Amino acid sequence: MVLSEAQLQTWSNKGTVTKSINAHESIRTALMADDSPVKGRNIDFYLQGSYKNDTNVRKDSDVDVVVQLNDVFYHDISNLSAEQQALFKASYSGATYNYWDFRADVLKALTDYFGSDKVKAGNKSFKLTGDSNRVNADVVPCLQFRKYKRFLNSTDQDFVEGMLFFTQSEKREIINYPKIHYKNGCRKNSPEQTTGWFKETVRVLKNARSKLVDDCKISANISPSYFIECLTYNVPNSKFGKNWQSTYYSVLNWLAEADFTNFVSQNEQTWLFGDTPEQWRVKNAQTLVKELLELE
Repeated sequence: MVLSEAQLQTWSNKGTVTKSINAHESIRTALMADDSPVKGRNIDFYLQGSYKNDTNVRKDSDVDVVVQLNDVFYHDISNLSAEQQALFKASYSGATYNYWDFRADVLKALTDYFGSDKVKAGNKSFKLTGDSNRVNADVVPCLQFRKYKRFLNSTDQDFVEGMLFFTQSEKREIINYPKIHYKNGCRKNSPEQTTGWFKETVRVLKNARSKLVDDCKISANISPSYFIECLTYNVPNSKFGKNWQSTYYSVLNWLAEADFTNFVSQNEQTWLFGDTPEQWRVKNAQTLVKELLELE
């Protein structure tokens, strides 16, 4: 028995965004307050995750807010020639203000503004408790990351921009590319590719995953939302469109036969599957696809 067109269309709907915008703006206000220790620094404030990417569903609650320092950056120059690496090193010196300094200053700004009872330090982010006007937020302090493609001097260079932060417990480095993730998702969703079906299909699959969890068919931790979006990103554009039943089963049947070896994350900078904590396990993806196809 297949899922009905009406059910799938309902699952394609986006969740509310007003309170996520309020959370974003309140965090910006806190960090730009006159007594904030980071006021005056070159900082990007932006959403990442489902709210930013228009793939949020009703059950999504927390919003991810990135606080990215651009005054200082980490880098990867391994793809540059030896000559260009030398030019880079001659142009930049080591920073005296580092990630841990910035993290501490962001925490102080948040607690001074919202109160220490509203802000808790997590392993990767600060957890800000919401209220009647804003949702709970994960505030991610990070530094700009640059993966260099060319460097001749500070005004003639080319790099892929990402963000970098460290876990609190293991001091493990994590690099991600949320701005590219967003840009690629918009392109996949464009009239030239899937005519709006991509992001709606992600929402359908996320809601279907939630039903599987509610029905105790799968555990919640095998299929995080980020991985579902990246998985769907790898599906050929030709599998989207016509109607919801056609799209749902065309996408999943293609995934059921696919070789996941060369699947990329939506940022196209990292592999989706692997053994690191930031990658998905093939077995978990295969289990999800199988259960989604059997869902009634």
